[in-house]
Amino acid sequence: MINEKIAKLIIEQVNKELYSGYLYLDFANYYADAGLDGFAHWYEIQAQEERDHAMMMRRYLIDNGVRVTFDAVAKPDKVFKSCEDPLKAGYEHEQYVTSLINNIYAEANKIHDYKTMQFLDWFIKEQGEEEKNAEDLLKKMQLFGHDAKGLYSLNQELSARVYAPSTTGPAM
Repeated sequence: MINEKIAKLIIEQVNKELYSGYLYLDFANYYADAGLDGFAHWYEIQAQEERDHAMMMRRYLIDNGVRVTFDAVAKPDKVFKSCEDPLKAGYEHEQYVTSLINNIYAEANKIHDYKTMQFLDWFIKEQGEEEKNAEDLLKKMQLFGHDAKGLYSLNQELSARVYAPSTTGPAM
């Protein structure tokens, strides 16, 4: 059985991962409305990955005797003025999620919950990748997005992203 405080933090994280999926679908809606289907597609896949993260955490809890409860998922409330705004918000959000995962890890470390720490190792690595991807996409937009041909090319690049469920992460 997992320590009650750790279980509570992971349950909260499950709900935050589900919110992340909603947030990224909201970004996808913004880009779809703007006619940037590649950007919309990229964020649709990002939303699916966030759902996968929530499911991995849910499964870990269930497998360790914890009953998982869900909160209402908050409605995203971001207002965007430019095509760069969702990318900035996405990068900031990934940094926030990293801080949440790190907090759970630190709490598990305090009580020597090595099983949970090992489980979270994958998420820590994943968050490093998520932050880099978000930062790289923002940089590309800042470099090329203000030129119509550059934006078109970037949109095409993003439309090629393929969803691939994790084969290395914790089992769902």
